[in-house]
Amino acid sequence: MNREEKRQVIESLAAKLNEYPHFYITDIAELNAEQTAALRRQCFEKEVNLMVVKNTLFEKALEATDKADEQLIGVLSGATSIMFSSVNKAPAQVIKEFRKKNPQGKPVLKAAYVEDCIYVGDQNLDMLVAIKSREELIGDIIGLLQSPAKNVISALAGAAGQKVAGIVKALEERNN
Repeated sequence: MNREEKRQVIESLAAKLNEYPHFYITDIAELNAEQTAALRRQCFEKEVNLMVVKNTLFEKALEATDKADEQLIGVLSGATSIMFSSVNKAPAQVIKEFRKKNPQGKPVLKAAYVEDCIYVGDQNLDMLVAIKSREELIGDIIGLLQSPAKNVISALAGAAGQKVAGIVKALEERNN
């Protein structure tokens, strides 16, 4: 690979890093061709972009996008593949589901860059699967905000509402 080709690869990786807010650094070595194809298919279904990269080129791409961090660069050894995603937990779900069908423990999570935080090590996979997406968090907040209003409305509509209406009517008559 000559310098021009390397520069193009670095620019392509930097563009992916800017396009996708979340990425997972994984190891898919030792997967055979059939397993790799199945993983790629699963990634495609979950809208996760899987790329196998050279460590030095990915490091330069990280530096070009100001996402270089000692922890991320520290895991760039051996075979490396990157899972890019717009949804924070989609790659973690792909890894978890893939492992159920392939008990050899691959792919291995080396590190993840999710919501501007860095998670290093495969032990963080379960936590990453449990992270709620932005949309899920907004839905939870809206549900919490609506809950008290629903309780008041249902109380007013029920038997308690009739009592409140009676009290209000009695107070009005008393003031007149």
